[in-house]
This record gives sequence, C-alpha cells and structure tokens, in this order.
Amino acid sequence: MSWLRTIASELWGLFVDDGRYAFTIVAWLLLAWLVLPLLQLGDDWNALVFAAGLLAILVESVLRRARP
Repeated sequence: MSWLRTIASELWGLFVDDGRYAFTIVAWLLLAWLVLPLLQLGDDWNALVFAAGLLAILVESVLRRARP
C-alpha cells in the first residue's frame, strides 16, 4: 500500500505547492460562505470583504515565503 501513498503524495504535490496557503484559502471560502450572508452587508460589501480576505491571505503567504 506504500505505492498508493506515493501516488497520492505525487498528485498532491503536482497541484498544491503550499499546503498551508491552499488550506487557508479553502477555510476562508467556507467562512465567507457561512458568515457573510449573516452579516447582511449587501452584495457590494460582501464582495469587498471577500476580496480583501483573499488579498490578506496572499500577502501573508508572500511575506512568509520572503523571510530569509
């Protein structure tokens, strides 16, 4: 069964370079999907909050990768 684990690991590595970055994006998508409708900010503000969250995740990832 180690060959199956190797295949799964290779497929994961083929599509995902940074697992923490990918997990954070999926978590933000889930959180935004659940919470933003409850806040009732309106469609324009929901889009702005959603985009700002994705931008914050991207900036954090870039800063983390840029550390020596």
